[in-house]
Amino acid sequence: MFLPQMVALGTGHSVQVFIPDGDTVERLSERCLADAPPRFTVVGHGLGANVAIDLMRRAPDRIQSMVLMAVDPLAEAPQTAALREDRMVAARAGRLKEALLQDVPDSALADFAEKSTLRLLLQDMAYGLGEGVYLRQSKALQRRPDQQKTIRKATVPTLFLAGDLDTVVPRRRMEFARDMMPQSALRVLPEAGHLPSIEQPEDVAAAIKSFMAGPMILR
Repeated sequence: MFLPQMVALGTGHSVQVFIPDGDTVERLSERCLADAPPRFTVVGHGLGANVAIDLMRRAPDRIQSMVLMAVDPLAEAPQTAALREDRMVAARAGRLKEALLQDVPDSALADFAEKSTLRLLLQDMAYGLGEGVYLRQSKALQRRPDQQKTIRKATVPTLFLAGDLDTVVPRRRMEFARDMMPQSALRVLPEAGHLPSIEQPEDVAAAIKSFMAGPMILR
């Protein structure tokens, strides 16, 4: 997911990867903190972004800044949770590929030449981690807490990166989160969907570098 950004940022920064393998956001953030450096910038996508917000709730003094992509700060709606349950049933029945296609439909991605390659990458990632990790991550998303109170109180500088073509976590949900955070900004990537770190890797890396390098222009 973040290999292009790791390459771009790794020349000037120490980069550490945390793979969220647990069935609640709170357990994941606790594990992450145990292995994290004393102070750090956290970059997260989807479930990873929800974990990042919980890291800020637990240890705001250790978080230098945050970059969040495809993050929904609300608890999962019952209808969405029911649809996720259907995908989990499919994964348990050996239909992990089908579940992935429903998790990130083609309509949520930019129409670009490497879309088929991106699909294969997602499959490789899922099969490499295994069905168990997929199910635990799905449960964590399904049970995620409402994080509105946390982000309203946040003082950590935060950059939201939104794919303009994302239909899984639409831009308006990112704007909603941005508007609740006093020290935050939103950058919209017009040629990206739900996976901007892969769809527009150079733009995402440049945005993170710029954000970490200097004062942020809010809003």
